[in-house]
Amino acid sequence: MPAERVQKILAQAGYGSRRSCEQLIEAGRVTVNGMRATLGAKADPLVDKIAVDTIPLKMPEPLVYYALYKPRFVLSTVTTPDARKTVMDLIQVSERVFPVGRLDYESEGLVLLTNDGELANRLTHPRYGHEKEYKVLVARKPDDMQLETWRRGVVLEDGYRTEPAQVRIESLSGKGAWLRIILKEGRKRQIRETGAQLGLPVVKIIRVRMGSLWLGALKPGEWRSLTADEVADLKGKKKPSRPPRPALSPRRPKKGDRRR
Repeated sequence: MPAERVQKILAQAGYGSRRSCEQLIEAGRVTVNGMRATLGAKADPLVDKIAVDTIPLKMPEPLVYYALYKPRFVLSTVTTPDARKTVMDLIQVSERVFPVGRLDYESEGLVLLTNDGELANRLTHPRYGHEKEYKVLVARKPDDMQLETWRRGVVLEDGYRTEPAQVRIESLSGKGAWLRIILKEGRKRQIRETGAQLGLPVVKIIRVRMGSLWLGALKPGEWRSLTADEVADLKGKKKPSRPPRPALSPRRPKKGDRRR
């Protein structure tokens, strides 16, 4: 096996995205043959002794891919220092998986869990421009000017200017409206902050698509394995089609279950 960059080896072994593996190296937590690894260093996992926090690197597990409907008030993280529930409490699998992309605590919808660090990098790196699609309930019906401003991009409180987005009204709901929003960036709480800037308080956010992967018929707390075609589409350049019907039955966590 030819030598590869250490961060790529870690990502392939399920330690997270390429960027999160780079952060492990920068933090001094990775060694190669007993020496602290540096960014850009290469190694051969079949020959060199690679360790994270002094724990030897295991050979890569088979790559797995799961779609989960994250309910509200669940963290999109592997661990948490407090008693709040995470996505890992909802899915019971033997592999060491991690969530891809951000979905804040109050939002719900599609989360991808996998041990494929290369795919995680592809889905989250800005240069690939993967779309994320959301159904968003706002407390007031937007006028044409608010919609056009949202589409062009706005400057948030911290000075960051959002990129252009696709925004349209999907239906009215009382004094508010359901919007369909498609983004090519994933800044934390971007939709909520943009709505606040425009005088459109956000009531609810549901992510329905990541790249070519749709939430489909999953309900809050349910999860399923991706089909081979879905994985191939995520790794390719096909445009998203209509939401597919799940090929496998979704699963709900049993009461009292917790992934260990």
